[in-house]
Amino acid sequence: VQLQASGGGLVQPGGSLRLSCAASGFPFDDYAIGWFRQAPGKERDFVVGITRSGGRTYYGDSVEGRFTASRDNTKNTLYLQMNSLKPEDTAVYFCAARYGVFTFRPVQYDYWGQGTLVTVSS
Repeated sequence: VQLQASGGGLVQPGGSLRLSCAASGFPFDDYAIGWFRQAPGKERDFVVGITRSGGRTYYGDSVEGRFTASRDNTKNTLYLQMNSLKPEDTAVYFCAARYGVFTFRPVQYDYWGQGTLVTVSS
């Protein structure tokens, strides 16, 4: 089982980044997907979740209207388009998979990627 996140980097405030997460080793379309982030010294926070079909997405309050998540079940890949980035978005971003229905709670996810660092700074 593998979730390989990529696309992180350094971006100026107001800029954009697109993260990807390639999944393998499990039946991808049987799993709900979540993006989470963790800043230094802080807990892992929910960013966005996507149902198995991709038909519904759920966004955290701090990213609503700026981030857009999607999944391509034909490619076993997730995407997170991040626009209007702010310094407070700086964190390691993780993708995670949970068998069955979506949940906001990170402890209920079965598989985790290694994370990709996003730094928003001028």
